[in-house]
Amino acid sequence: MTSNFSGALLMMASMTAFTVNDAIVKLVGIDLPLMQILTLRGAISSLLLLGLALATGTLTFSFPRKDRWLIGARSLCEVAAAYFFLTALLNMPIANVSAVLQMLPLTVTAGAALFFGERVGWRRASAIALGVCGMLLIVRPGPEGFSIHSLYAVGAVACVTFRDLVVRRISPGVSSMSVSLVGALAVCLCSGVASVGVDWAPVTGRLWVMIFASSFCVMAGYLLSVMVMRVGEVSFVAPFRYTSLLVALILGLLVFGEWPAPLTLLGAGIVVASGLFTLYREKAVREGA
Repeated sequence: MTSNFSGALLMMASMTAFTVNDAIVKLVGIDLPLMQILTLRGAISSLLLLGLALATGTLTFSFPRKDRWLIGARSLCEVAAAYFFLTALLNMPIANVSAVLQMLPLTVTAGAALFFGERVGWRRASAIALGVCGMLLIVRPGPEGFSIHSLYAVGAVACVTFRDLVVRRISPGVSSMSVSLVGALAVCLCSGVASVGVDWAPVTGRLWVMIFASSFCVMAGYLLSVMVMRVGEVSFVAPFRYTSLLVALILGLLVFGEWPAPLTLLGAGIVVASGLFTLYREKAVREGA
């Protein structure tokens, strides 16, 4: 088993874990309000991250002043992304939400060029523009086929893009585990405050099992994504992130009886193709340099 093959398997496992978590949350959302879900999952995820950080000896809250502002901004993006994403997920087919999220490699590339001055050639710029066209086919901003919750999915992409761009400015010596823990605590705290005026629904044993399973999938996805970055070539492994869309299509059909409209599938295909081309061009530019 080569390192690239191992990395591809880890990436597929990571994306599968995150997508299974999405499906579980969508099921839990039938019985529990959004803020209650965010609070409970945030609390459990925070405890799991805290235990992992203590076990690995990577827990520290001694951040340089510059990084404190960046970590704070990242955490706010985490809170907003969680709200936008779960609102879209609870009101849209899971495959449609996943298809919109496939824009992330394109939006991060565009954001790096816009804010950090990273050079993006005309080929990658064209791929990004084509990807936006594909996203419009998914969202369909018109009187027919449009859902206001599609904008929440787009908002989640914007928040995650900004979050990832902020992470690029955090000092390399800052513990990734501590940054993730701060983000999880922020989601738990903000959703807890927001849920004060919400009537909490009773949590049955079945729902507790599903919430814990969701939190475990998030942790598994996080750990696997960290392992991915340490195995194989990034340019080879990165395209396998689109496994999440395939898993979302399968779960949407088998669990929720959902199947995207032909225009949505076409848009998703365009987004994925644009993302793959962008990854290919990034590799070609690095090798050329």
